[in-house]
Amino acid sequence: MQFTPGFRLNPLQTSLLSLGLLAMPALAQTDAPKANETMVVTATQTKHTELTAPASVSVVTRADLDKMNVNNIGDALKHVPGVNIIATNPTGRNEIKIRGMGGDYTLLLVNGKRVNARETLGSSFGNDFDLSSIPMAAIERIEVIRGPVSSLYGADALGGVVNVILRQAKDKTEAAVGYTRTMPTKGQGGDANQGSAFVSGSLIDNKLLGSVVVEGYQRDNWKSEQSNNPDADALEKREVVNVLSSLKWLVTDNQDIDFDLGYNQNDMDSYFNNVPRAPTAPATPHNVQELDRLSLGLTHNGRWQHFDSRVRYYFEQTDLMDDSQLNGGAADVTQTNHTVDGQVSGYLGDHLLTSGAEFRDTELEHSRNIANGSVSASQSAVYLQDEFSFGDLALTLSGRLDHHETYGNEFSPRAYALYSLSDEWVLKGGIGKAFKAPTLAQSSEGFSTTACRGACQVIGNPDLKPETAISYEFGTAYEADRFGAGVTGFHNEIEDLIQSDQWGPGYRPSVMTYLNVKKARIKGLELTGWVDVLDNVSLAGNWTLLDSEDRSTGDDLAKTPDHTGNLSLDWKASDVVSANLAWQYVGSQIIKVPARNAQAFKSKHYQTLDVNTNWSVTPALDFKLGITNLTNTQRDEVATDADFILEGRTVYAGVDYKL
Repeated sequence: MQFTPGFRLNPLQTSLLSLGLLAMPALAQTDAPKANETMVVTATQTKHTELTAPASVSVVTRADLDKMNVNNIGDALKHVPGVNIIATNPTGRNEIKIRGMGGDYTLLLVNGKRVNARETLGSSFGNDFDLSSIPMAAIERIEVIRGPVSSLYGADALGGVVNVILRQAKDKTEAAVGYTRTMPTKGQGGDANQGSAFVSGSLIDNKLLGSVVVEGYQRDNWKSEQSNNPDADALEKREVVNVLSSLKWLVTDNQDIDFDLGYNQNDMDSYFNNVPRAPTAPATPHNVQELDRLSLGLTHNGRWQHFDSRVRYYFEQTDLMDDSQLNGGAADVTQTNHTVDGQVSGYLGDHLLTSGAEFRDTELEHSRNIANGSVSASQSAVYLQDEFSFGDLALTLSGRLDHHETYGNEFSPRAYALYSLSDEWVLKGGIGKAFKAPTLAQSSEGFSTTACRGACQVIGNPDLKPETAISYEFGTAYEADRFGAGVTGFHNEIEDLIQSDQWGPGYRPSVMTYLNVKKARIKGLELTGWVDVLDNVSLAGNWTLLDSEDRSTGDDLAKTPDHTGNLSLDWKASDVVSANLAWQYVGSQIIKVPARNAQAFKSKHYQTLDVNTNWSVTPALDFKLGITNLTNTQRDEVATDADFILEGRTVYAGVDYKL
């Protein structure tokens, strides 16, 4: 692979093809990309094919989303290699774990901008607010980077990055409406409705483009006979409204300005199992949370003679009414995020240089949990990346210096090499250092978090150190016209892991705190492959093996499956009918069971099977029918005793109409 100095996209190509990470120079190759190759930008903030990106990267396309029943980002990623969607809450809230690292270590981006409401929920009851904040109808593709990339993105990218890239407005007017109905066949309740509308196009020819997407999701609470408490919900009642709008002003041939506005409403209502419980705590406490989020962004993109530039500001404010019987009453919580960043990228000889700076400020107000009512933290960063090559060997070197007002400076370097054995076959590997600063709840002495099912409090510790990790990976990948395969080995060493003190046999204090007490090691192997069996039949699969260890105890890390596998069979039966069969295997894992004196037990493996069909009745009208968990698989007694209940066999039907 080689770089071509001075390679340029014209302004329209840049604005449309970059899909949200605008004004980034394209990475040219000696051979033009093949028609079926997918371009990615998240690994380096410059354009690469999926094969030649200097990272372990997977892409979920719009076509992939259309053939599944997905309600949030977690649903969309459940078949991606190295990714596990793990239950964190008895009523069905999930988090994204990449290569065994928890949801706190996965950085979620939308068009390259951070989405972060994790500080809002000051309890251990599960925060998946960010996963439900992005309308599925607005997504063009999702890029998943497995492994740390703090050298570009800073804190929270210790496990990996999920970048949701939205559909961009074009000159041609596009519009679509859709509706899906989902109905569980087991248990009580759980019916769900999802509707969306999308429109985009030119408001002023060659000058102003715009788009709007509105999506609503409503699900009834679902009760299961597997629950040890018949009054508890296995899935909470949920009502979500998402609105996203954007304007693109084409100022000149080489400049444009983007304005983005978003609104997210997420209301949750549930009764969950609290047995065993403190003497004064209810057996089935009522939990209500109502969240409203406003976001906006303003971006200037420039394409100059020798470099491209981007300057942007984005704002996010989340208001949460948090009312749980375990918290002792309702609380009003507000999290406000301000971010300003800038970036320039261009060639210096044969070197493609990308440099930038960022300033981010977060403030958290809480009417109950914070002693003086609010806490805040700010951090700034500068970074530099160099991409260059020696013949068929391409190198990427990058580093980022973050300054946190509490924790001082943290430097995150990364080096990655890719060697092209041929146009279809590459070897690649690298090493990187990453970090994660403590959250405001963990580090603020005046912040008190409800835990122990309402029977204790966990207070912040200002003496915490950031968590750090060193990650290594090496692999090879091959992509031909009709088949492809890859294998990647990785090894992560994590130090100063932050954990809350926890109850155990004979140890039940009413007030606890957070400590840097653990070291952990996670290593594994990822296998991927796909083949076009026939012109109308394709088979794809992946398998991930994980070996995790808590270095302080020698035990496996909790909720980290040792094996995860996926198989997907696609069949285009005719121009009208297509079908997809998706099988998933989730291996055994350690789970702490409150009902068993908070001790850890191994939960057995399980597997699920989904059937999805699509019917293209006309070029404008599509129907979809399917069944998730066709075999009605149930998890074992260890999981159900911990209230982690797998949703039973569920039927769905939907319709999409393109105007």
